[in-house]
Amino acid sequence: MNILETEWWSLALPPEWWADREEDSILIGDRDSVGSIEVSTLHSDSGAFELAQIKQLAQANSEGDWSWDTATVGAYTGIVTRYQDEGDAVREWYVACDEILLFITYSCELENAGLDDAAVDEMLATLTPSQGTLSESS
Repeated sequence: MNILETEWWSLALPPEWWADREEDSILIGDRDSVGSIEVSTLHSDSGAFELAQIKQLAQANSEGDWSWDTATVGAYTGIVTRYQDEGDAVREWYVACDEILLFITYSCELENAGLDDAAVDEMLATLTPSQGTLSESS
């Protein structure tokens, strides 16, 4: 396993996955080109994100009226949804740990839906805040 580290978070990256920094996000893909993950980070200057704020952000930024479930990925908690969009199967998470909110999207072609689910879940389960991002009370 490789460790993918950013200023705000890190996760374990299996050898069959690669990562690349885009302009405002991190793009992670599997070498088989089945699907990809995009992670965007939002930092709050006004304290920790609450679940109600996370839900409001998700609803304001979502293009559909999807059903959201609570989710925990690594040290982050929030909400997750699944939907289909123009031939793609998509999973979206809005999760936060203290003042860091991650918007995570996994997408693949519909015919590949579910193939990477276990690998994506295992990878996201390793998400941890980088040093210095936790509040002193943690």
